[in-house]
Amino acid sequence: MNSPELQQKAFLLLLIVISLAFGWILLPFFGAIFWGSVLAIIFVPFYRWLLERLGQRQNLAALTTLLLCLIMVILPFTLITASLLQEGVVFYQRIRSGELNFGAYFEQVMSALPPWIVKFLDNAGLARISELKDTLSNIALQGSQRLAEEALQMGQNTFEFVVSFGIMLYLLFFLLRDGTLLSAKIKQAIPLRPEHKRNLFGKFTTVVRATVKGNIAVAAIQGTLGGVIFSFLGIQGALLWGFVMAFLSLLPAIGAALIWAPVAIYFLLTGAIWQGITLIAFGVLVIGMVDNVLRPILVGQDTRMPDYVVLISTLGGMVLFGLNGFVIGPVIAALFIAAWDLFSTTRERLND
Repeated sequence: MNSPELQQKAFLLLLIVISLAFGWILLPFFGAIFWGSVLAIIFVPFYRWLLERLGQRQNLAALTTLLLCLIMVILPFTLITASLLQEGVVFYQRIRSGELNFGAYFEQVMSALPPWIVKFLDNAGLARISELKDTLSNIALQGSQRLAEEALQMGQNTFEFVVSFGIMLYLLFFLLRDGTLLSAKIKQAIPLRPEHKRNLFGKFTTVVRATVKGNIAVAAIQGTLGGVIFSFLGIQGALLWGFVMAFLSLLPAIGAALIWAPVAIYFLLTGAIWQGITLIAFGVLVIGMVDNVLRPILVGQDTRMPDYVVLISTLGGMVLFGLNGFVIGPVIAALFIAAWDLFSTTRERLND
C-alpha cells in the first residue's frame, strides 16, 4: 500500500491539484501578473547593467529600473489610454447625434464614381447603397459604443485598476531583483533535458522581447505617424484613428493601410486632390516603410516567424485573451514551433 511508486503518484497528484488551486487564486490578477512578468523580461538586461555599476546593490538597481519603466512605459500608456477612451466617448456621441454619418460619406464616394464603375459594382451585387450604408454605420456605432462602455467601466472600477496596477509594480520589483534565482528554480523543476530547457526558455524570452520591443513599438510608431498626418489633414478623431492604425499594424500584410487607404480614396473621389495625394505619399513612403526599416533592427531576422503564423496567432490570442493576446499568441506559436523542432531533432538523433 505504501510502495514508492504509489507514493510518487500520490505526490504528483497533490502537486497538480495544489498548482491548479494556486493558479485559480491568481486568476483575478492575471493581467497584472502577466504584464509584470513581460516588463521584467524586457528590462532585466538594463537591471543587470545597472547592478554592476551600483556595486551589486540589488534593491537600488531594481528600484531604479522600476522607476525607469514607470516613466518610459506605464505612465505614457496610461495617459494615452485615458485620452483614447475619452475621445471614443465623444466619437460615439457624434455618431449617435448624426454629426458623423459614414453612410453619407459612402454615398458621396458612390456618386463621384464614373457610371461604368457603378454599373460594374451593381452587376456584381456590391453597389447596394442602402445595405452598405447601414453596415458602415452599424460598424462605426458598435465600435465607438464599445470604447464608450470601456471608458465607463474603467471609471466604475477605479479601485480594481489601482489594486492591479499596484500588484504589477510590486511584482515587477521582485521579478527584477530575484528573477534570475526564480528562473533557475523553474528550470531545475522542469523534467526535460538541459539543452531542451535552454532552447525553450531562450525562445520564450526572445519572442517576448521581440514582440513587445519590436512589433508593438513598430505599431506604436505607425499609429503615431498615422494620427499626425490625419491631424495635419484636418480629419476629426485623429487620436482614435491613430490607435486603430496602431492596432492593425500588429497584423502583417494588411496593417495601417486598411484605414489610411480608404480615406485617401475618399479624398480623391470627392475632389480633395492634394489631401489624397499627400496621404497616399505619406502612407506609402513613411508609414509603410517603418515596418521594413525598423522591424529588422528592433526584432532581428532570426526571431521572426512567417507572417501568416504571426497573423493567425495574434488574432487567436486576441480572441482568447483580449489585449494580452498580442503577446501570448505569438509566444505560444513560437514555443509550438520550437518544441516540434526539438522533437524532430531528437528523433533524428535516435534514428542515427
